[in-house]
Amino acid sequence: MKKYEKYKDSGIEWIGEIPISWEIASLKYLLNSPLQYGANESAELDDKTLPRYIRITDFGDDGKLKDETFKSLPLDKAEGYYLKNNDILFARSGATVGKTFQFKNYNGVACFAGYLIKASPNKNKVSSDFLYYFTKSNSYTSWKDSIFNQATIQNIGADKYKELKVVLPSLSEQTAIASFLDHKTTQIDSLIEKKEQLIEKLKLQRQAIINEAVTKGLNPNVPMKDSGIEWLGKIPEHWETKKLKRVVTCNDETLSENIDDEQVINYIEIGNVSLEKGIEQYETLIFSEAPSRARRIVRKNDVIISTVRTYLKAIAQIDVIHDGFIASTGFAVLRPKKVLSSFLGAVVCCENFIDEVISRSVGVSYPAINASDLINIEIPFPSQKEQDDIALFIEENTKHIDIAIEKIIESIEKLKLYRQSLISEAVTGKIDVRGWSKP
Repeated sequence: MKKYEKYKDSGIEWIGEIPISWEIASLKYLLNSPLQYGANESAELDDKTLPRYIRITDFGDDGKLKDETFKSLPLDKAEGYYLKNNDILFARSGATVGKTFQFKNYNGVACFAGYLIKASPNKNKVSSDFLYYFTKSNSYTSWKDSIFNQATIQNIGADKYKELKVVLPSLSEQTAIASFLDHKTTQIDSLIEKKEQLIEKLKLQRQAIINEAVTKGLNPNVPMKDSGIEWLGKIPEHWETKKLKRVVTCNDETLSENIDDEQVINYIEIGNVSLEKGIEQYETLIFSEAPSRARRIVRKNDVIISTVRTYLKAIAQIDVIHDGFIASTGFAVLRPKKVLSSFLGAVVCCENFIDEVISRSVGVSYPAINASDLINIEIPFPSQKEQDDIALFIEENTKHIDIAIEKIIESIEKLKLYRQSLISEAVTGKIDVRGWSKP
């Protein structure tokens, strides 16, 4: 795309040059009223007849509110915190600090929570759409990082947000830029959605291979029998079934109460583990700074499976790299004794087994299963040779799927980077979209 004819230095390092006719203004001068903090009320109700109580956890990655997190607030508590169309919410603390949400075209009444800050753009000075896109730019990200570098706690209050420097083209240019980005980001988001759907199909294909192999074996011609176990169904006639506790031990090793506070540990949290990738990351901490749940010692060939928030499907087989790491007490650590580790890993990754674990979990927000209940689940138990053959078959037949998924994920990340780059170039005037028209 073409550039503007002339540029000038914005005077802001994280913005750089801007078109000569553009201005820079602090956010506080672009609003109808001062920035406002939300209601400090607990989210207890889910009454659809009351105002929706918007919290940071309601923000979806697609820029929409999540249906499944709906909470409401009584009218008397919502008073003074109502949102109007085109208001923008800023997250002020926690892991999502700086994240923004545009309240637009919502079918209903809503108010907002205390960890959010409301900005009401003055339409005679700045377009809500343009301002929202500005908060999705690299320039905004750089501003956030500059704030974090000045403080030990990641927290951005109204005193900081009101001084945010915003690039300000004319209102007609703001409208043109927002229209251009609406069109382009919709195209990019559609591509991303199609790729994510393909990933889901590949995951189902992967699961089908695992399910079939660990419950039916590799020989389709062998006689079958009813296992008597609902999640397992029919299994080869010559197979046995055994409760997990007959073939593994559980939570064998725990950190000593006398461990040195300065001891360095590598800690695995539930959020660090996924069904497809196993252990994706970990945290290196000194023991005194580790959470109290950092207690379970894992060894090579152990299998860890989350017993809290079981719907997350945090399951992994421990390899030599993670030998001796410390796992959260939210995991059950299964140590194979009379079963091959590779086969055990395949069984607990089987979708039917996972569904059984979830069905036995108790609780709504944080469903959990006791380790004693987990190890009472029965699993298929073929001969050791068949266990080995099945594990090898799964590895060989899912490898190409894993590679395909990884490549698609990489392409999605590139699209997301391109999306942010395009937004950044448009809202800072690095490209001129004034003559652009929708195809």
